Amino acid sequence: MFFTSVLANVKLVQVVNITVGGTNFYSHVRNLHGRQRPEATKQSDHKMSSKEVKTELKSAREAIKNKEYKDALRHCKAVLKLEKTNYNAWVFIGLAASEMEQPDQSQSAYKKAVELEPEQLLAWQGLANLYEKTDQWDFKVELPNIYQKLVDLYASSDKKKCYEVIKKLSDIYLSDEDYLKLAKLWLQLIHLKEEEAVDKTELLQLWQEMIQHLSGCPNEVQDNETQQHLITAFENTMVLLDPVPGEKHKKISADFINCLSKLPKEENKMKKACESMLAHYPNQSYPLEVLSSHYLKTGILNDDTISCFSRLLDLAPDSGLGHLGLGTKALQEGRYKDAIKDLSQGLKKMSCSTGWYSLAEAQFKVHRYSDSATSCCQGLMPCASGDKELKVKLLRLQLETLVRSGGEKAADHALETFSQIPDAEKDQVLVAFKGRAYLNKGQIDQALKVSSELVASNPNLDQGLALRGLVHSAEGQQQLAEQSFLKAAALSPNCGEYYFLLGQLYWDMGEETRKDRSKAHTHLLKAAKLEPHLGCVFRYLGHYYRETANDRGRARGCYKKAFELDNEDSESGSASVDLSMEQEDMDTALATLESVIKKATPGSAKWAWMRRGLYYLKVGEHQQAISDLQAALRADPEDWVCWECLGEAYLNRRSFTAALKAFGKAHQLQPSSIYSVYQAAAIKQTLGKFREAVAEYLQITAQQDYVPALKGLGECQLSLAKGLMEDCRDGGAIDLIQQAIQNLFRAVELRPDLSCLWKLLGDACTTVSSVSLNRAQVLVPALLAGLDPNSQRHVLNQAQTLKVGERCYAHALKLMSEAPSLWYDLGLNYYHQAKLPSSSEGDQNSQSLILEKAQQCFKKAIMMDCGNHSYWNGLGVISMNKGLENFALAQHSFIKSIQVEPNNVVAWTNLGTLYLKKDNIELAHKAFKIAQSLEPLYVNCWIGQALIAEKVGSYDTMDLFRHTTELSTHVEGVKGYAYWVCSTLLDKSNRDSELYRYNIVQMNAISAAQVVLCKYTERIQSDPEAFIMLGYLNEHLQLKRQALQAYQRAVELLQSTSSAEELTFALGRYGRALCTSGQWEEAVQVYNSTPLQELSDLTGLALAYYRAGLIPESTNAYERALAVASSEKEKAYILTALALLQHRQGNLDSAKTLLFKCSMLKEPISESLLCLCALGLVHSDVTLAAAALTELLKQGTATGSVVEQRCLLTCTLLVLKGNYSAVQREASRAVHSNPGNPSLWALLSRVIPQYYPRKANGGAVAGHVACLSSMTQGKRALLYSGVNQLAIGRHSGEDVHRNALKTMQRAVLLCPDDPAAWAGLMAACHTENTTCYLSGSAPSRQGLEKVLMSVVSEKVQSVEEIERPLAQSLEGWVLQQAVTGLMLGGELEQAEALCSQVLNVSPEHPAVMLSLRQVQCQRLLVADGGNVLPDSVLEQLSNTVMMNSTNIGAWHWLAEVYRRQGLLVQAVMAYRQSLQLALQLGLHSGQVASLLRLALLALGPCMAGTPGNEWKDLVVEATTEVLKLGSSPVANLFQALLQYVTKMAARDTRRLLERLVYVSSPDFPVTVVQVASWYFLRHLYAKNDQELINVLLQHAKMKGNQRLLEFSVLLEDASS
Repeated sequence: MFFTSVLANVKLVQVVNITVGGTNFYSHVRNLHGRQRPEATKQSDHKMSSKEVKTELKSAREAIKNKEYKDALRHCKAVLKLEKTNYNAWVFIGLAASEMEQPDQSQSAYKKAVELEPEQLLAWQGLANLYEKTDQWDFKVELPNIYQKLVDLYASSDKKKCYEVIKKLSDIYLSDEDYLKLAKLWLQLIHLKEEEAVDKTELLQLWQEMIQHLSGCPNEVQDNETQQHLITAFENTMVLLDPVPGEKHKKISADFINCLSKLPKEENKMKKACESMLAHYPNQSYPLEVLSSHYLKTGILNDDTISCFSRLLDLAPDSGLGHLGLGTKALQEGRYKDAIKDLSQGLKKMSCSTGWYSLAEAQFKVHRYSDSATSCCQGLMPCASGDKELKVKLLRLQLETLVRSGGEKAADHALETFSQIPDAEKDQVLVAFKGRAYLNKGQIDQALKVSSELVASNPNLDQGLALRGLVHSAEGQQQLAEQSFLKAAALSPNCGEYYFLLGQLYWDMGEETRKDRSKAHTHLLKAAKLEPHLGCVFRYLGHYYRETANDRGRARGCYKKAFELDNEDSESGSASVDLSMEQEDMDTALATLESVIKKATPGSAKWAWMRRGLYYLKVGEHQQAISDLQAALRADPEDWVCWECLGEAYLNRRSFTAALKAFGKAHQLQPSSIYSVYQAAAIKQTLGKFREAVAEYLQITAQQDYVPALKGLGECQLSLAKGLMEDCRDGGAIDLIQQAIQNLFRAVELRPDLSCLWKLLGDACTTVSSVSLNRAQVLVPALLAGLDPNSQRHVLNQAQTLKVGERCYAHALKLMSEAPSLWYDLGLNYYHQAKLPSSSEGDQNSQSLILEKAQQCFKKAIMMDCGNHSYWNGLGVISMNKGLENFALAQHSFIKSIQVEPNNVVAWTNLGTLYLKKDNIELAHKAFKIAQSLEPLYVNCWIGQALIAEKVGSYDTMDLFRHTTELSTHVEGVKGYAYWVCSTLLDKSNRDSELYRYNIVQMNAISAAQVVLCKYTERIQSDPEAFIMLGYLNEHLQLKRQALQAYQRAVELLQSTSSAEELTFALGRYGRALCTSGQWEEAVQVYNSTPLQELSDLTGLALAYYRAGLIPESTNAYERALAVASSEKEKAYILTALALLQHRQGNLDSAKTLLFKCSMLKEPISESLLCLCALGLVHSDVTLAAAALTELLKQGTATGSVVEQRCLLTCTLLVLKGNYSAVQREASRAVHSNPGNPSLWALLSRVIPQYYPRKANGGAVAGHVACLSSMTQGKRALLYSGVNQLAIGRHSGEDVHRNALKTMQRAVLLCPDDPAAWAGLMAACHTENTTCYLSGSAPSRQGLEKVLMSVVSEKVQSVEEIERPLAQSLEGWVLQQAVTGLMLGGELEQAEALCSQVLNVSPEHPAVMLSLRQVQCQRLLVADGGNVLPDSVLEQLSNTVMMNSTNIGAWHWLAEVYRRQGLLVQAVMAYRQSLQLALQLGLHSGQVASLLRLALLALGPCMAGTPGNEWKDLVVEATTEVLKLGSSPVANLFQALLQYVTKMAARDTRRLLERLVYVSSPDFPVTVVQVASWYFLRHLYAKNDQELINVLLQHAKMKGNQRLLEFSVLLEDASS
């Protein structure tokens, strides 16, 4: 940059293009030496010639041109030595120094030049250029002065340059906010433009720019001169603007008015400008708004101002200023309502303190103190700090309004306001208000102190006397209060408040003063006259006229007036509405309520909402009532009465749930309210929640004898009893009936005149007719039973209870003899009495009379109400009864019932029953069909159809009976269904039919029939056939105890009859049930009580003898049975049983002979071959077992349990042959062939963990499938599934929902008596604890070992004799598991104590001794810190293991002890011993475990680099043997690690490790994969194969192997 006026955005070095005043700068500089002052020329004549000076200046100029600034400085200094006042030399020095970035030297040179030639431009331009490009604060400060000098110089020489400098100077003044200099500069610019005679448009633009710049100046910093310059700019702009009127003129006029409105001294100009604008633009409201605002501020309210406000509202109806002005005027004139309206409307549009003060004052005048206080608060917020007078006025008014509004909160606010008023303590009026604030807070002592001080300082201060009176009134000293108020009224006779206080005092003083018209009434009238806007005066006048004068009309008028004056006076409003409703002026009342509700804000006007809600509730508009009552509750959610009203509204609208909540809330708020609890109970009764309703009713009756509650309680208990009877739960039903009778009788004692109570008592007594006779024993109050009143209760049987019900109905009829329903109920009671069993001919005659009575009762009901279908139906039923059998009348009655009510399912069903009884199948079917279409859920019509189907021999009979049991429990339907189920089960020829599979299997018929038959026998306990069927069904369901009880009951019932054949049949079934339950001696006795002519009885007796240990007697019984057997098949079974007996006695050859004899019969049975095969397996005779199995498989395709037996035998034979891998394949093949057989799935799940643990995941799935397929198999399959999950180590850390612990817990829940399930649970807990130890977390299932061990010991005691050896083995395993768990938890002392405790009971127990030695060994190792054990200890441990020579785990433990002691050879010998033992025992898993442990033992020295090949050969040998037994990932891993140790970088190493790392099987052990991955990564790093390393790491990321990725980082760091 160069000089501002010369350069145009180029640098100094571009000297060719730089001009000054239109000429080349350097040419100008070159000529400078020729333009020296005469004085300088004269001096040079004495010092040197001008030629030398010119030469040096020319050299300096050339040096500057060539950017050789130092040379230029040297030439200039040479000139200055010759001529110190050379102007050009100083300018060149300034220029050169500036370019050399020496601003201070440059500034000094330029200033020297300026001093020499002040009117020359070049030095000033150089200074400007220097200051512009140098960022130095002192330069920036001087720059405006330089610019100003340039403006003055250019003004006469170069106007263009002058305007440019003015622009720069203007920007500086604007940024520095120096508006006065800015204004003067613009005036100078405009003056220059005027001299040039520019056009009007350019001048107008300049004036507008000046306005724009000066308008940004804040009013508080504007001085008078600046304001005048701004006004001048506006005035000149207004003159130059064209056209007029126009948009620009209008805008400038508005801006001018706005500017003047901010200048208090320019009021006249402002008015003149407004009038001018209104003259040009009469529809513009802005001038009027400015004038209105001015009038409001100044408080000028004359006719002109009112005209201004009115004109403003005409132009802008929503103008806040117009409303504020009119409101203020109305306030001055005493029109307070108009003032409040206008001021409120105005303040909504704009907020100003004066407006809020005026509104507060107007509200105060009409005694709306709360609103006035709010307005004061609003006014104080925008109140300017300078307007102290207005602020004090607002605070004083706020203090008074807060005091008069009352309330503790308002009093606190008042005291706070008092503290904000300056010198408030000196103002006695304000101090009086302070005392009243204390009084409102309840601080009577403080108020008394203030009042005493006021009265003492000024006895004639009426406010002080009034305060004292209020204090005395609060203290209850009414006489003193009266004196104080009278004095205050005497001092201020025009103050209505004092007369009101006197009237209020007289009203509160008691009844006498209320009646004294000269006191309360007179003073209240005076107050009303003096203060016509004080609503509370009229409220008390209303009280007087209503309560004392008994003038309802005047009272209503006064209340209305009070409410009109104070809309928040809910007492006056509610009283006005109540009186209007009392005088039946509903329109006025509703109008008042709606006006209040319309203005009410949410959560207010509770009284109005509630009264209107009650009105709507009364007239039946329930929805509107609910809305209003809800609004009332929003105002006061704690009003329990309102909640009860809301509950009533909901109840009338049938919104029962909402009503329940409302009544519940009401009871919560008012626990003593009986009504809420009663209504809640009644609603629950309506909704059918009888138990909850009973609880509610009992809550009421416990407090008082409330008849409606007693009635409801009895009804609910009766309904509950009927529900239980429908489910045949007669015992519980009788208990409820007794309670219902007692509660209803309590109600009758209180209100014997209510027929409904007697009717309910009759219903309760009549309900007993549905209960079985032996259960119908009812406790009835003595007075109700008509017995000895001295006794409390009597137990009545069914007949006696029905008689009591008859008397209750009769009593009800005495009270309401014309009630047909009571006659109908009495007829039903007689009908049930007639149905009772009769024991003599006299009883039969009596029953006939009762039937006739019942018929007469039904006829009486029909005579009274022939349009009731139930009465006709009842007459039809009674006419069909055995004692009458008037079928024609019955048919007529049913038809009449249908005619009265066509949709009458009961009558159609009864008509069908009548036709069925008369063997008219077709009509019966039609009637039942119509009934079914009318009500598909009515069970009786379905029973009728089932009976018809049974009669005609339809295949749908069983299905129809089944459907009846699904609809309801009906005795006919239940017995019919049970009969057909048992008949179908007994017929074994149809097991493969489609009908059997559907009716029995798919419909789960056995369980369904057993359930409903249990209900049947619960009610009808005298039906032996039902008990026999129940026992048969229980046997099928393996419910042994229940079957035994059912058969026992059938035998007891048949023993009292003469049916010998049925008794024999029942005894045979009873004996079989005794055998099944293990009661062999009792079974022998029962069988011997039969004639023993049936084959089933003889075989049952033989089995009972056998189970009882009487082998010879059993043999004899079987031989007798063999003589009775009629078919070859029966003989084969008996021969097989005899063979088993021979084997039991040790006669193996005899057993084989008998079994071979069975196979030679014409009808051989598979069971004999099964026994022969099992015999070979037990005695390890592979040839015999294989031959028997081959013959068994030749018999064709097996079904049912035979498939499982054959599969189990085949698997056992494979194990016996040592072909373990084929065991799982054989079980899987059987499952594949029979996927619907749950037993095979369970077997597969059972064999996998023992013979093929790699597939344990599949074994768990198989167990789950078996559990889902069959509940019977599922109980055991859950255990197998859990064992598989244990085998694969599935714990809760892997899967929270599906793990071994969860499965074992379910197994224990389903089979709590199975010791194996408890042992499995123990193992699962041990697994969870182990995973916790491995993960470093605290185990959560510690201390369970002893508990679970004791449970298993307890369960083992109850197993059958045949399973006792297995149970004992399980018990020993559990002991070892408990010890292991205690050792894992570090509780070695407890483990040793447990072993010692067992040894004390069983000293010769090798397994326990082994456990004890293991614990002791561990304690020694822990105590010695893992040091070497003595030889004596090792010898003792070896001897203990030798005592348990058949325990593979013991040898493994001993080998591990040797390994830890460094005795590797002995460890190898121990492992070889365990391997030999596993081979002898045929344990596949034991062989694999021993070989793998041996391989791992040998791998240790190999990994440590021990020389020699013996350990390597041992690893190879052991792993090869493992792989011969089956695939083993661990063995493959050991081989790969051996290869890694031997030849780390070999290709075989990579091949073996890759095979383990990149495995696709999900069942592959994760640990094997991870270990192989680590060594494979090391192998790849050793070979530096980066490509394969990346592949491996990518595979690890995909599998989530984070540990391998971390290991890779460590290897990378180590290699680098």
